[in-house]
Amino acid sequence: MEKAGEKIAFKELFDRVIENVSNVVVGKRREIELVLATLLSGGHVLIEGVPGVAKTLIARTLAQSLGLEFKRIQGAPDMLPGDIIGFNIYDQKSGSFVFRKGPIFTNILFVDEINRIPPKTQSALLEAMQEFQVTVEGISYRLPEPFMVIATMNPIEVEGTFPLSEAQIDRFLSKVEIGYPDLDETIEILRRYDSIQIHYVKPVATRESILEAMKNVRDVRVDENILRYISLIVYAIRNNRYVRLGPSPRGAIAIYLLSRALALIRGRTYVTPDDVKISVYPAIAHRIVLKDEARLGRVSVRSIVEETLSKVDIP
Repeated sequence: MEKAGEKIAFKELFDRVIENVSNVVVGKRREIELVLATLLSGGHVLIEGVPGVAKTLIARTLAQSLGLEFKRIQGAPDMLPGDIIGFNIYDQKSGSFVFRKGPIFTNILFVDEINRIPPKTQSALLEAMQEFQVTVEGISYRLPEPFMVIATMNPIEVEGTFPLSEAQIDRFLSKVEIGYPDLDETIEILRRYDSIQIHYVKPVATRESILEAMKNVRDVRVDENILRYISLIVYAIRNNRYVRLGPSPRGAIAIYLLSRALALIRGRTYVTPDDVKISVYPAIAHRIVLKDEARLGRVSVRSIVEETLSKVDIP
């Protein structure tokens, strides 16, 4: 009963966080939940969407609502690893080199247009994401806890970009797609426009409460039937006739982790099939490579996932 009470307390906390962000960001509750679930899972998120759909706004207001430090960097072709990680500078007073930390030393690092960063700098960033530390001149520096990278990609621009390889994209636990708002949401955005031009929102959580929630995610129960359900979904997608490269075991683990975090956000001590369904697409969409015939047949990753979910038996 004590654990159930803790989960309900976390639900109340995350309801406040999501409501706080929703006061600024119109109509993106599911996307906010998924970004939050990625953080609780100890992963990183790739956000894809055209310019102007509130990618930066979601990241900034979520960090502020959680009481976490937030830093933003703009991807550029001339960016060097030191611009993100930091570098040693010579201190004339001490007569020695001193490490000056880069923007990566924060809780939430927002990397806008990561595919505009040259490959060498992308590699340095993604290494830090994997190891949760950076190494400069043989000395390692741990990153703060929690630490999450929220990176964005513009799906319509190709010129002047450096596409991430499948191996690099696989480092992101989830991929969240943010589309255009519908008619009513657009009206609400215009109605709120003057009031949401705010650069700061009041925190409704603390760093300590988030770290405690991250520990509690591990206690969320995943039944054997749910594990089989996740495995069957991954296996079916991997063997789809249109899929050239399907989700690896890391993709299955991503579904597992996101499902647990979503259950915690909703105040439960166990994972349901609905948690799995919500987690599948953001967990594996960026891990699937389609065959050429899929494009000719106008088959998308989303349609494959939806078809699979409709065919695999729910436990």
